[in-house]
Amino acid sequence: MKFIVYFFLLFSSFVWADEPAPNVNDIFELANEKYRNGDYAAAVEGYESLVTNFERESSDLYFNIGNCYYKLGKIAPAIYYFEKALLLNPNDEAIQTNLSFAQKRAIDDIKEIPEIGFGQMVFSFTKMASVDTWAWIAIFGGFGFLLSFIIYYFGQTTLLKRSFFIGMFAFLIVLFVAVLAAIIQKEMEAKIRPAIVFAEEVAVKTEPRTNAETAFELHEGTKVFVLETVANWQQIQLTDKTQGWIEKEAIKELK
Repeated sequence: MKFIVYFFLLFSSFVWADEPAPNVNDIFELANEKYRNGDYAAAVEGYESLVTNFERESSDLYFNIGNCYYKLGKIAPAIYYFEKALLLNPNDEAIQTNLSFAQKRAIDDIKEIPEIGFGQMVFSFTKMASVDTWAWIAIFGGFGFLLSFIIYYFGQTTLLKRSFFIGMFAFLIVLFVAVLAAIIQKEMEAKIRPAIVFAEEVAVKTEPRTNAETAFELHEGTKVFVLETVANWQQIQLTDKTQGWIEKEAIKELK
């Protein structure tokens, strides 16, 4: 009798082991189907499983999750995922549009004070292209420099040598600017810590203490920037440069 039971368990384990593991594309397509059918809760569950279980990351995936939460009326996670999608694809108009719609449903209307100064001008210039694009520009500059040097070295006429000598320096400048822009952008972005308020309503304190004076209140969906962390408190700054301390669990950082 025991032999029969053991045999059954062994046979069952082989059957279960032969069942194919869920495919990432299948999960994504199933979630898309759920979304098209209006089952947004099931769709977002499928999309988020790709993030948590398979460590997938793409602007399209985050965009779809944001759309699901927007349809479900959950503004904070909708804005959070639209912002994450925008970090990966800053020039996508569809993401920008849907993020704008979601932000209009948030309670807080924080004005944005534009940054000024030479440092901000440099950072704005580097933001004209992504780090990857700057890398390709640097490769182009390096290749152009090498080609110009070869033609200059083997050139037979003075005009040809002079032209490609100037070209060498032009491509060298392109290479230098592209590498410098990529480095500056990478370092500046590492210092910026954007986050979204997930608490329905939260008091922002003047100091990192529960009994400290309340400076102002924020509501879900508001974007803040983390400046410092002290124990369970984080110092934040709004887009209008207002600062205060908020409990760590009330917000969720974007990166």
